[in-house]
Amino acid sequence: MQIFQTRWFARWAIKEGLTEHALINAVVEIEQGLVDAYLGNHIIKKRLAAGARGKSGGVRTILAFQIKDKAFFIYGYAKNQRDHINEKDLKALKAFASESEKGTD
Repeated sequence: MQIFQTRWFARWAIKEGLTEHALINAVVEIEQGLVDAYLGNHIIKKRLAAGARGKSGGVRTILAFQIKDKAFFIYGYAKNQRDHINEKDLKALKAFASESEKGTD
């Protein structure tokens, strides 16, 4: 599986202390069925440990997964920044996944 990051996500991940290894491990866990939430249309929410913080105190990532054997990390936030993804944001994330799927033909 190929793993991609949006430019915004890559900058955010560096700031939060997320390593490439952590992103790879997240994709492996998802492939094994360890998903925190399936939000529809290939959109998955996954908790990750960041820096010295464990998963419960770490960050949340949103990715478009298994689109033509690819995973796209598209959004992330710290647990203390927000509780969940609202409907407006979810609609935009699903649109991104739909466009990603079209662009991989």
